[in-house]
Amino acid sequence: MGKLKVTTHPDFENRIQNYPLDIKEKMQGLRTLVVEAASEVEGITHLEETLKWGEPSFVTKQGSTLRMDWKTKSPNQYAFYFQCTSKLVHTFRLVFANTFAFEGNRAILLPIDAALPTEELKACIQAALNYHKVKHLPTLGL
Repeated sequence: MGKLKVTTHPDFENRIQNYPLDIKEKMQGLRTLVVEAASEVEGITHLEETLKWGEPSFVTKQGSTLRMDWKTKSPNQYAFYFQCTSKLVHTFRLVFANTFAFEGNRAILLPIDAALPTEELKACIQAALNYHKVKHLPTLGL
């Protein structure tokens, strides 16, 4: 694939740095996975790291905004959030029903104390970051 250019807004970095230490490590792990996943998708040449709704977010031209966060009201989990009007979470439920827990039509929930199903999560990330190119495909090409 081509070279990926990552642009990071200072507010994104500040938000990451302000998580509790153990959560910061989890969020940095998700961030690394997003960058790796984006770099493997043909046509994604630019990834923007920014804040949307106060949450660390990733934006590409051909994708749907992907957000991640940990919330004190649910301290045992962190999550990836997707645009609720998209087919993303609905499709992820069909394909990965036995792999992930979900919140409505907007999130994949990740337990703090469990290993990440990295390959499956990477496929979800890639579908989101490339959504406008795959939304017409059965199961988004997964």
